[in-house]
Amino acid sequence: ELANSQEILEESDSSNQRVVQALYEALSSRDVATVHKLVAPDLEWWFHGPPTHQYLMRLLTGASSDTSFRFAPQTIVCFGPTVLAEGCDHARSIAWVHAWTVTNGVITQIREYFNTSLTVTRFGDSTATITNSDPSSPSSSSSTAEITPLHCPYLWESSVSDWVGKSMPGLVLAI
Repeated sequence: ELANSQEILEESDSSNQRVVQALYEALSSRDVATVHKLVAPDLEWWFHGPPTHQYLMRLLTGASSDTSFRFAPQTIVCFGPTVLAEGCDHARSIAWVHAWTVTNGVITQIREYFNTSLTVTRFGDSTATITNSDPSSPSSSSSTAEITPLHCPYLWESSVSDWVGKSMPGLVLAI
């Protein structure tokens, strides 16, 4: 049973990754019909970077016909519904990371980061262990509690900043 559930998760990851790869191919070829099929009409968009770097938004909304900036990811990795893609534009010294959320084969959210190093982590067990002390003890109080620290394992870290040859401020994205 466990092996079957692992296979289902891997198939889902692979399917989500294919959706994002298909989007980049459609963007590259300016295939508007395919983009509309892959992206939810109420796409949730988060942007972190200089306003002048909102190339993807201008491309998807048709606000710009500039074809000089191309999104060609160097890496694409998948963690369940979250698909991370990173790339760079050497000529402009720009590094970017896209964190896509894919739901039922459709992209529902994009978190876009420009010229920022990104580390992705997954929250560990969010149930904190609270131990109330013995109320009969003179040094204890019923409000005293021990909280087990939350462990956030490292999953992925961007590496394109090395390719553009400059240091970038870092952000942590928790999924």
